[in-house]
Amino acid sequence: MKNLDALLIFSRVAEMTSFTRAAESLGIQKGRVSTAIRELERDVGATLLHRTTRRVQLTEEGRAFYSRARDLLAEVQELQSMFADQAGLLRGRLRVDMPTELAQSVVIPALPQLMETHPELELELSSTDRRVDLVEEGFDCVIRLGPIIDETLVARPLGKLRMINAASPGYLADYGMPNTLDDLQSQGHRMIHYTQTLGTRLAGWEYPDGSSYATLTLPSAIHVNSVQTYHAAGLAGMGLIQAGYLSLAHHIQRGALIEVLPDLRPEPLAASLVVAHRRNLSQRVRVFMHWIETVLKPYFD
Repeated sequence: MKNLDALLIFSRVAEMTSFTRAAESLGIQKGRVSTAIRELERDVGATLLHRTTRRVQLTEEGRAFYSRARDLLAEVQELQSMFADQAGLLRGRLRVDMPTELAQSVVIPALPQLMETHPELELELSSTDRRVDLVEEGFDCVIRLGPIIDETLVARPLGKLRMINAASPGYLADYGMPNTLDDLQSQGHRMIHYTQTLGTRLAGWEYPDGSSYATLTLPSAIHVNSVQTYHAAGLAGMGLIQAGYLSLAHHIQRGALIEVLPDLRPEPLAASLVVAHRRNLSQRVRVFMHWIETVLKPYFD
């Protein structure tokens, strides 16, 4: 190919599923995007994008081509900035996804320091509680909490996040402060149940049991499927909650929540940086991985 511009334009269209948004993000005319894609498809001898009136989607050939194109663009970007990287400066785009609560509570407040250190880094930060598709959605890396189910992905452990038990002062005034597992039942405590899919089997109250963890069945007045709603219900005094310390720390510090049963905390939650494959571990990803590990360190168990 004459140059890499067409690959960059194609990758941005694939990621944004829109010729218009891709043109705006690259600062070029929409007509240039259309021309570049048309010429690229002619050069490779395949239809890469399926166009409809509402959106643009990758064809089967387009998905395979996009995967290779991203690798090539990443390597070119790293090659162009290899000496700047050695000097400690990062350039280019880094697209990351992470859980919403993690982004809001910890990452965003710490982000100015990273961007000040690397002013030429173009960070695209997605925060969602669903499991994104790294390849199809064009992410360089994602932060995952909990077990990694997809064995085709490469996970780099960051640490294990501390989990705690908590309740509002109002709730504890009504039900009492539990000091043992027996108190949870004898005092009539309730828990707020969280599940990603309402109607599925409820996990129960988790506690350490020897070298492993067990669950205790407790009644509940509300079931929720959002982490933010789960925390809000706890703050409203609707029951006991079990959640990551990083998302509850500011509520505890201001007295809106109180930790209960500190000796019976739930199992720590594994945090991992995940890439599609090892070739995605560019200098930008490696620097971001070390930075996020430092940011999360105070919350590791």
